[in-house]
Amino acid sequence: MTDLKRFTRELGELVALPSVSCATPALDMGNLKVIELLASWLEAMGFSIQIQPLPNQPGKANLIARLGSGEGGLILAGHTDTVPFDEHSWDQDPFALTERDDRLYGLGATDMKGFFPVALAAARAFTAQQLKAPLIILATADEETSMAGARLLAAEGGPKARAAIIGEPTDMAPIRMHKGIMMESVVIRGKSGHSSDPALGNNALEAMHEVMGELLGFRAELQTRYQHTGFKVQVPTLNLGCIHGGDNPNRICADCQLHFDLRALPGMNNAELHHQLEQRLRPVAEKRALNIQLRALFEDVPAFEQAPDSELVRLCETLSGRPSVSAAFATEAPFFQQLGMETLVLGPGSIDQAHQPNEFIPLAQIAPAVNLIQQLIRHYCL
Repeated sequence: MTDLKRFTRELGELVALPSVSCATPALDMGNLKVIELLASWLEAMGFSIQIQPLPNQPGKANLIARLGSGEGGLILAGHTDTVPFDEHSWDQDPFALTERDDRLYGLGATDMKGFFPVALAAARAFTAQQLKAPLIILATADEETSMAGARLLAAEGGPKARAAIIGEPTDMAPIRMHKGIMMESVVIRGKSGHSSDPALGNNALEAMHEVMGELLGFRAELQTRYQHTGFKVQVPTLNLGCIHGGDNPNRICADCQLHFDLRALPGMNNAELHHQLEQRLRPVAEKRALNIQLRALFEDVPAFEQAPDSELVRLCETLSGRPSVSAAFATEAPFFQQLGMETLVLGPGSIDQAHQPNEFIPLAQIAPAVNLIQQLIRHYCL
């Protein structure tokens, strides 16, 4: 029997601790208070605790909590940060968990602080003495921006287990694949001058028009070459997100910048795509005699795919009663898979509620989620 009062109390304490990660420094926060709270709960349950600071990022850390010893076992992982919020758009305080209509409202309630009380409730059914293989609970930093926490775990080589569950909100449907993501910037440096005589300058905005044509042409080529029927959008996508350039109608534009993202399918290589983009833009720079720089806004996230016939996928399909599917959003799963583990994304709540005002997690999903996670622990750790 799941203790919903305890779940609500624990989630309320987690939500009350702001842990926004954001590319805008003025909005960016640490997650250490959330990590320390989780560590205190897990230590009281008999877990050994390691807090792993992120290099050169004060106030940010991962948590590695282990119950039991030996090889193999199961990892339950989630991120502790949230996206920024528009307080005026919320019907209640984003940092005060509010129960209404059998839902719990709060910033991060579903994405994804709600997974941690689920994991704790499932783990309380077991003692270290019962476990034949370890149960490891991981809490990471900065998933919503750089994924620096998961990248650090991959770079450090662990921890490892036989299988890993990433508890992102999936409505308890097993997610065995998602696209990768690259967020890129194109910066063009031209030369300003009086608009009455184009020969006085070199118009960066006109060059960007040509660059945009090249990017859209590249997108069309990729979508002709690559398809994956396992995705709702079966082709890779490239979105022109925002553009800035120039300062006055009567001045030749000297500088222009474009931001775009590219979401690759499993089997496509982000580094190779970046190289192909550079090759594609070089002739434009040479023809127009100006500087064009292509750079990543954030480190890319690889596409993720776990084999449909793998043990973890088959087990989660059986336990959930649902077939495994794909997701449109990126997760930390590729970094855990790099450590050699079978990996799946599965958790309570809906991604449709993430990143928007009045985010909520439905109470009806909590007990089934705890039950499923307990069955996974029995399978991998007992």
